[in-house]
Amino acid sequence: RPSPVKVVAEAAGIPVYQPKSLRSEEAAAPLRAWQPDVIVVAAFGQILRPHVLDLPPHGCVNVHASLLPRWRGASPIQHALMAGDAETGICLMRMDPGLDTGPVYVCQSTAITATDTAATLHDRLAEMGAALLAERLDDILHGRIAPTPQDDAQTTYAPMIKKEDGRIQWTQPAAAIDRHIRAMTPWPGAFTLWQGQVLKILAAHPSVHDLAGASGQIFPSKDGQTAVVATGSGSLHLQTVQLSGKRALDAAEFLRGRPDFIGSRLED
Repeated sequence: RPSPVKVVAEAAGIPVYQPKSLRSEEAAAPLRAWQPDVIVVAAFGQILRPHVLDLPPHGCVNVHASLLPRWRGASPIQHALMAGDAETGICLMRMDPGLDTGPVYVCQSTAITATDTAATLHDRLAEMGAALLAERLDDILHGRIAPTPQDDAQTTYAPMIKKEDGRIQWTQPAAAIDRHIRAMTPWPGAFTLWQGQVLKILAAHPSVHDLAGASGQIFPSKDGQTAVVATGSGSLHLQTVQLSGKRALDAAEFLRGRPDFIGSRLED
C-alpha cells in the first residue's frame, strides 16, 4: 500500500517518483530536473552514489535510527535490542558514499525498556525522527548546525536481518533469548522446532532460575498452567506461541491441546 507521504503528496498534486534503484545517472534525471535544495532519506535501503549525493547544494540528510557510530547499517533497531543496549535514538547525518559514515548534525536518545520489541521501538523512533527533522532541518539549511565527524573507533555494524536469523539458540542465556524474541518481533519472528514443526515464540519472559535439564527441554511452570524452557543460563517462561499453520495461542491454551509438550525438547 502507498506510504502516508505518497498519499498526501498525490492528494496535493505533488509528483511522486519511485525508481527501483538510483544507481544509474538516468534514474536520477527527475531529481536533477527538480533541482532540490536538500534530499532527505529515511530507511531507504540503498547507498546513494555521488551523482545523487552531490546534486543538492545542502546535501542529503539521513534520518538514522541509532546513536551513530553505534549500529551503522540496515537493522540498527534489532541489533540494539539483541545487544541489550540501555538506549538508542535518532541521528540526523549528512550522507557520504559510505555506509552511514557521514558527519552527524544532531541526535536524540530514548531508553530501551524491558518490554520493547522491534515494532514498538520502530514506531517510537519514527515519531522522534519526524519531529527532530521538522525541528532542525531549517537550522541545517541555514548553517546553524555544523555536522560533527563520527568516531570510527566506536563503530558497530547492524547487518540486514534474514528470515533464518529468527531461529532461537537454546544454549544462549534466557536473557539473551528474551532480547532475541523481542528483536525479531514482528519480523521475521523468533522460532524453534518442535517435533519437526516450526513453533514461533511470540512472547516470553526470562528467569534467572536454572532448570535441571538440557537446553531446550520443556518443564511445567510451578502452577502447572504454562511451560518453562531450560536455557544455557536461567529459564524462559513461554507466554504466547504459534505452531506453523495455526493461530497464535496463550501458552496455557496451547498446553491444554498438546499435553505431550511438557517433557519434550525444542531444537536449536
